[in-house]
Amino acid sequence: MDIRRVIRQHIEMDEFFTGGFTVRRQKTMQEQPKCEEPRVDAARELESIAQEVGQCRKCDLGSLRTNAVPGEGDSSARIMFVGEAPGADEDAQGRPFVGRAGQLLDKIIAACGLKRSDVFIGNILKCRPPDNRDPRPDEIISCLPYLQRQIELIDPAVIVALGAHAARTLLNTNKSIGQMRGQFHEYYAGIGRPPIKLMPTYHTAYLLRNYSQENRRRVWEDMKKVLAECGMPIPESSGS
Repeated sequence: MDIRRVIRQHIEMDEFFTGGFTVRRQKTMQEQPKCEEPRVDAARELESIAQEVGQCRKCDLGSLRTNAVPGEGDSSARIMFVGEAPGADEDAQGRPFVGRAGQLLDKIIAACGLKRSDVFIGNILKCRPPDNRDPRPDEIISCLPYLQRQIELIDPAVIVALGAHAARTLLNTNKSIGQMRGQFHEYYAGIGRPPIKLMPTYHTAYLLRNYSQENRRRVWEDMKKVLAECGMPIPESSGS
């Protein structure tokens, strides 16, 4: 099955980061200037989506999960992280990125001078695929509208796509993560809406499996571009 064609038919380490960077936390996300235009009550709408996700049985994963993982974070976050799908720890707790890969993501967020509560974290799929296999096209088609609605409500300045599956799905491409990372792409949240900047970078699970100073540097360079795009201070590096 050609996933691009199918989707197009349905939608138009403790020192891994913090050990090498001196974080000078100047302003939190909440202290950054916010858009003053009238907004839908995003927090309430996001909770409504979470309840829908909790009752969803649109694909077989709904009957296999322990808990759905709708996503969590600031309803007006300027940075939104999107991964592939929940793993075993996430399935057990009903929260995104709480296992080893999530702990590393927390360190990356902290290295940016932020807290987990300053951002929004979600996944393409809201339920764990068996044995952490890759998402199937039919599962993506069933689940993606939830994430799309979350993106529209939050309206982040930048989406950080963690890994190839998230980036390929959101950008409707078959390019490798190596070809995509390091540069901004455009994600279109809806007709008549301006595009949202999207930065693909390595998934934290990949970083745990393939730790190197070079991979670490690449992700940090990606995150510095994200912070600059958001007009946020970039912590100084005390290492390579």
